[in-house]
Amino acid sequence: MVFCRKYQGSIFSAIGGAIKTVISAIASVVMAIVGAITSVIVTIAHFIEDIICCRCFGNPSRTTTSTADTGGIF
Repeated sequence: MVFCRKYQGSIFSAIGGAIKTVISAIASVVMAIVGAITSVIVTIAHFIEDIICCRCFGNPSRTTTSTADTGGIF
């Protein structure tokens, strides 16, 4: 009985530390997943924004011939 009382605090402290470590590991995994999903959403949004900006505000120089295409003779 003396053994239980003497080491009871250490046992509960070790169990508490283990639970804290497991919860921290789970939180890290969740944070990594949320970060990856956020990165994908932001990338898709930037891609769509690039398409909209190029079509609406883009320079129509793709259809014309520049001096670089003709070798300097226009």
